[in-house]
Amino acid sequence: MTSIYSEATQPRLKTMPKPIKQILQLEGALVLVLAMWGFAALGGNWWLFALLFLAPDLFMLGYTKDKRLGAAVYNLGHTYLTPAALALVGTGLGWSAAVSLALIWAGHIGLDRMLGFGLKRPDGFKKTHLG
Repeated sequence: MTSIYSEATQPRLKTMPKPIKQILQLEGALVLVLAMWGFAALGGNWWLFALLFLAPDLFMLGYTKDKRLGAAVYNLGHTYLTPAALALVGTGLGWSAAVSLALIWAGHIGLDRMLGFGLKRPDGFKKTHLG
């Protein structure tokens, strides 16, 4: 049966239900722990980890142009797909430094998710997929 409401008039959730948000935050914590474990297993330098841990936040510079571009650039740097691709390329080429960088990057994203920071919507920096 079809709805009598158009997609535009159907109510949308303004915030994510708390149990779902908590699951996503736990996932983020798990990614952070696994990234740190993987970094340690590779014999990574913890000073390098600390130095580069906040580097993915440089993707915020897209906001200097406008909100839409800012959200797209920020999300590119804050989706797990980007460091996963770097890790795959690094593994394929035998470049362990790329894998280490990918683990730092994924750990950063995991911390962001754990703290409740999500991917940005194009209508504002504070509007995210986590509500």
